[in-house]
Amino acid sequence: MGAEIITGIAEFRATVRDWCRAHVPAEWRATQTGATDAEFVNFQQSWFQELRTAGYAVPHWPREYGGGMPIPEQIVLYQELAAHDAPRLVLPFVAIHHAAATLLAGGTAEQRQRHLPAILDGELWVQGFSEPDAGSDLAALRTAGRRDGDDYLVTGQKVWASGAQYADWCLLLARTDPEAAERKGISYFLMDMRSPGIDVRPIRQATGESHFCEIFLDEVRIPGANLLGTENRGWQLAQQTLGAERGLTMLELAERLGNAGFRWLVEECRKPGALGRPALDDPRTTDRLARLETELTGLRALCRDLVERHDAGTAGPADASIVKLYYSELLQRMTDFGAEISGLPGQTVLRKPMSGGWESGTWVLDFVGSWEWTIPGGSSEIQRTIIGERGLGLPREPAGAR
Repeated sequence: MGAEIITGIAEFRATVRDWCRAHVPAEWRATQTGATDAEFVNFQQSWFQELRTAGYAVPHWPREYGGGMPIPEQIVLYQELAAHDAPRLVLPFVAIHHAAATLLAGGTAEQRQRHLPAILDGELWVQGFSEPDAGSDLAALRTAGRRDGDDYLVTGQKVWASGAQYADWCLLLARTDPEAAERKGISYFLMDMRSPGIDVRPIRQATGESHFCEIFLDEVRIPGANLLGTENRGWQLAQQTLGAERGLTMLELAERLGNAGFRWLVEECRKPGALGRPALDDPRTTDRLARLETELTGLRALCRDLVERHDAGTAGPADASIVKLYYSELLQRMTDFGAEISGLPGQTVLRKPMSGGWESGTWVLDFVGSWEWTIPGGSSEIQRTIIGERGLGLPREPAGAR
């Protein structure tokens, strides 16, 4: 049986390799560097449908919705996509991971049937969680939702909403019981981004991109049928969304970082430096590369283990936070080293491909962008608290310290 499994995996790897050679656009990095918003959206939607046709777009979904790929094959798929420098699904990311995980965990049959097929057809989602005064302390959110007949009227502000300017729908948290304790008065909504009263404002970042947005809500009407789960019980369901953001999405990202990302870093070290010789000639460089490769090997193994145990129902309450913390801080260390090695020439690169990963090889921009990973989805400090309290069983922090 073991030999049959190994043979099957080898055959699947060969199939994916052949597909990548035939379908990964050869010049996508050049065409996506400096692309307009329309070009970016069209490319992302087209690439998503290429992957969907092959059965590679949502391998982690249940079989009845177009997924059902075994975990070992998912690992191979992401390894080969990274090895062949395939574009990353940036725009559909929230839809195929966060929205899908939440709908599968707490959506009604009607909500799943309405949105999961639509996501496969290109429906885009944004996550409306963080607020100006409720980022890492998400339970402090103030966006208010009140009953109006069978509907809800929602007013407030969200921030750091990735891709909101392109989104069709929003995963929205709002406070529907202002008298309840912070985590007990929050409801979870599916909000149509075309609803009146929504104002989306992109935020220009230091890298020149506008990946994040603010969302202003003024008496936005949300039908009662778009309530996800039970009124005032949205906090529990939000943990499903955050669990997907912190853990299960990391399998692909870890493979990209440990495969193409590390390969580009080694190539950067082979280039002649300021003194005319490659940094790779310096034993201090090889030592740092060896340490990074060891950490990357650990990250990839950790992600595979998490996905396998999540699939088996044995994942621990803090495991996703461990992966998120490990990935985000390793990403910072690796891109920091790349920025150091690239030297002054690296400071002059002002654009990176829009459909690339967090490790595009434009090291200075990658390093600047890497810092956002230690903030959204719960900052590194929050992750350490979760690991300590839920994973290690340490005493909870006093309420005043939160």
